[in-house]
Amino acid sequence: IMVPDLLLCLSFAYAAALKPTCLSAQFRKPGDYILGGLFPFGMDAGNLTARSEPTLVVCERLFAEGLIWALGMKFAIDQINNSTSLLPGVTLGYDMWDTCSEPLVALQPSLLFLTQNGTTGIGVLCNYTDYQPRVTAVIGPHRSDLCLVTAKLFSSFLIPQVSYGASSERLSNTESFPSFYRTVPGENSLAEAVVLLLNEFGWNWVASIGSDDEYGRGAQGLFLSVAGNHSICVAFEGLIPTDLADPKAQNQLEDTIKIINKTKVNIIVLFAFSQPAQALLEHSIRMGLSEKVWIGTETWLLSDIPASIPNIQSIGTVLGFIMKAGTVLGFQKYVADLFTSVQQDEFCQEPRESKRLVNPDTLDTGCKQCDHVSLDDVSSVLSRSRIQPVYAAVYSVASALHRALGCARRACPRAPVRPWQLLHFMNTFPFEVNGQRFRFDQSHSINTGYKLIFWSWKNSTLTYQPVGDYGDSLYIDKSQIQFHTTDQKEPTSECFRHCEPGQFRQIKGSQLCCYDCTDCPENTFWSTKDGSGCTRCPQHQWAPGRSTRCRDRGHRYLFWNEPLAAALLLLMSLAASLACLAAALFYKNLDTPLVQVSGGTRSLFALFSLLLLSLSCCLYIGKPSNHLCAIQQIVYALCLNGCFSTFLVKSLEITLVTEFPRCAPTFLRWVTQRRAWLLVALCLLTQGLFCFFYLRLGPDYSAPDYASLPTEVLLVCHTRSWFAFALVHGYNGCLALVCLLCTFMVQTAGKTYNVARGITFAVLSYFIIWIFFVAFFATLKTVLRSVTQIGTVLTTSLGILGTYYIPKCYIILFKPDLNTVDYFQNSIKEEPEKDSQ
Repeated sequence: IMVPDLLLCLSFAYAAALKPTCLSAQFRKPGDYILGGLFPFGMDAGNLTARSEPTLVVCERLFAEGLIWALGMKFAIDQINNSTSLLPGVTLGYDMWDTCSEPLVALQPSLLFLTQNGTTGIGVLCNYTDYQPRVTAVIGPHRSDLCLVTAKLFSSFLIPQVSYGASSERLSNTESFPSFYRTVPGENSLAEAVVLLLNEFGWNWVASIGSDDEYGRGAQGLFLSVAGNHSICVAFEGLIPTDLADPKAQNQLEDTIKIINKTKVNIIVLFAFSQPAQALLEHSIRMGLSEKVWIGTETWLLSDIPASIPNIQSIGTVLGFIMKAGTVLGFQKYVADLFTSVQQDEFCQEPRESKRLVNPDTLDTGCKQCDHVSLDDVSSVLSRSRIQPVYAAVYSVASALHRALGCARRACPRAPVRPWQLLHFMNTFPFEVNGQRFRFDQSHSINTGYKLIFWSWKNSTLTYQPVGDYGDSLYIDKSQIQFHTTDQKEPTSECFRHCEPGQFRQIKGSQLCCYDCTDCPENTFWSTKDGSGCTRCPQHQWAPGRSTRCRDRGHRYLFWNEPLAAALLLLMSLAASLACLAAALFYKNLDTPLVQVSGGTRSLFALFSLLLLSLSCCLYIGKPSNHLCAIQQIVYALCLNGCFSTFLVKSLEITLVTEFPRCAPTFLRWVTQRRAWLLVALCLLTQGLFCFFYLRLGPDYSAPDYASLPTEVLLVCHTRSWFAFALVHGYNGCLALVCLLCTFMVQTAGKTYNVARGITFAVLSYFIIWIFFVAFFATLKTVLRSVTQIGTVLTTSLGILGTYYIPKCYIILFKPDLNTVDYFQNSIKEEPEKDSQ
C-alpha cells in the first residue's frame, strides 16, 4: 500500500530537487518540553589531529541513514503532539544536532544541552536538584564510543539519555551511567547469537575482526569470551583502523588479509561500522582473498557503503544479525511529504525567519548538506532503515514525562519537571509503542532479539533475506541460504572435530584451542569435568581404550577349574601314585636285601614324605590367603627334609664304611638300625625350629598385584623376608650338599649295586631344579608364579623318585635275580685297586 504513495511522492520531488530546500531548519522546534537529539548527519570529519585551535569541526559528506534517524525522531514527536492520549495539552519540542560520528563533535551539542534553560551558560553549583537544563531528555547518539563520553556528562546531571544504537556492555553499568538507557540489546546477546550460529553449522575454526573503536573492541572481546566457552577456536583476532586517512591504515588492512589467507579459515566474523568494513572488504577483493562466509552485524550489514563496493558479490556468503524491530507505519509517507513540503516557499518561510532570529553565536545544527538532498538520494536508505529504536526512544521519554506530570485523560498540567524526575518512571513502568509493550531491564536495555539475514543477489540486486531469528534460542531456515560453494552447500571450517565420548583433546600447532581427538588409552577414562585429558583409573579398577568409566577388576589366581590347574593336578596324581606304588612295593619286599640296603623302613618314611610333598601342590591352587601362603613354604620344607634326612643317614653310613673303616664299628650303630631314627628326628626338629623362626621373622603373605595384569588383580604370595625364606630352604640345601659330598666319589666293585649313585643323582636333580626355580621365582610376577612353585614341587618329587626309587623298583619287579645278599652285601664297600702287575 505504501509503495505507490512513495513513488508518487518521488515523482513530485524530482521536479523541484534542483533548488535548495529548508530541510536543515526542520531539526529545531520549540515546545513546552524540549528533547535533545544527537544524530550522525555527516561523516568524514577530516584529520582531527591536525587541529591547532578549538574551531568548529565540520563533516564533509552526508550520512543518509543518520538523516533518516533524525526524521524518525521528528516523526515520533509530531505524532505525540497530535495525540489525545499521550501528553494531551502540552507540546514536545526538539533540538537535533550533528555528531559526525566523532566524540569530539558530539561534545559540543551535549554541552549546549546542559546549559541553563534560556541561557548559553552552565551553572557550576553544589546541588543540581533544582537545576533546569535546556533539554528534558536526550535521544542518541547511535555509537557506543560517543555514548561513553556523553553519558558521563548527562549522568552527572541525571538527565535521561536514550540511545538507539549503542550496544557496548560497558554502558550496562548502571552505577557509572545511572541515567543512560537504550532501545537495543547489549553486545552480550549478539555475541551469544553469533556463537550459536557457528555451532549450528559446525564452524569451529574462524577469524574474528573488529574495528578499532569502542564497538569493535567490546563486541569482539565478548565474542572471544563466549566462543571459548563453546569450543570455537579463533585462528586470528585483529582490529582494523577507523582512521583510514592514516598512512599506516593501508598496511594494517593488507596485513590482516594476508594473515586470514594464511590461516585458511573459511569463516570471518566482522564487528565494525560501515566505513572500516568497506575498507576491509575492498582490500579483500583487491588482494584476491578467496570466497568466505562473512558474519556481520547491523552496523554494516544494512549500510549502502559496503554493499556498493564494485564486485562485492565475489567476497562469498554474507550472513548476519540485525535487531528485531517493528515497522513504523506511516513513516515513509511522512518523509516523502516532508521532502515535498521543504521545497515549497510557503512552507519554508516561517522556519527561515525563525533561523534569522537565532543568535549568530549559537551553534548551528550542522546539517548544511541536508538542504541539497532530494528524496531520490535517500530512498534506498529509507526503504530499509530501522526507525523503531529511535521511535521507541522518544516514546519512552514521553511516557515517563506523561506520568511525571500526572496527566489526566484530556489534559496535562504544564508544570516544571526536572530531568532526574523522569528516571523513576523509566525504571519502573513499561511504555507502549503502536500497541507493543516495552520495558527497560535492570541494565536499562530493551532486548527485542535478532533476525538472521542473508545477502541474496539476483541480477546484481541486493536483497536482505530473513533466514532465521534469535530470541531465547536460535532458529535457522537453512534451505533459504545459498552458499558460495559450487553445490551451494554449507562450507566447512574446522580446526577440530567434536570429540566423541572416550576421546580427549590433544592440542596441535600453536593454536591452544586447536586440537585432534585422541582415544583414551587403556586404564584411563574420559570425564565430562575435564575434557582436555584422560583420568587414570584407581588401582582396583581398569578401563578399555576409549572408555568413559572405570570397571572393577576381577581377581586372578590359579583356579581349580582351569585347564592348566587340571594338567598340574594330573601330574601331581602321577607323582603321588608313583610314591604310593614304590612304598607298597618296598613294604612288600621290606626284608629283601635291596630294600634293606636302601634304608629299610626309613625308605618308607621317605616315600611317605614324597607323597605328602606331591599332595602339597593343592596348596598352590585356589585363592591365596596369608595362612595358606605361610603353610606352603613350611610344608614343602618339612616334607623335603623328611626325605633328605633319610638320605643323610644313608650317606653318613656310606662315608663311614668307605672313608673311615677303622671308625666304622664305633659309629655305625648311630646311623643304622633304630638309632638312625634319632638322627632323622633331629633333622626334622631342626627344620621345625627354622620354620618357627620363619614364622617369626616374616612369613609369606597374600597381596594384590595391580601391575602385572591390565584388567585383573593378581593375588599372589609375596615373600616378606628373603632371609627367613633362605633359612628354611637353605637348611635342606645344606643336607643335600652333605649327602652329595658323602656319595659322589664312592665306587663299588663290579657286578654289585652302588647305593651312593642313587643319592648323588637325586641330590643333583634337586640342585638343578632349584637353580631354575630361584631364577623364575624371583622374577615372575604373574599367575605363572604359582605354576612355577607347583612345577618345582612335582619335579623335585619326580626327580627323587626317578633317580633313587624307580631304579630299585625296576630291580624288584624285573630283575629279582639281582635282589640277593651277594649283590648288595658289598655294595657300599670300595673295591681295592688291583695290582698293575
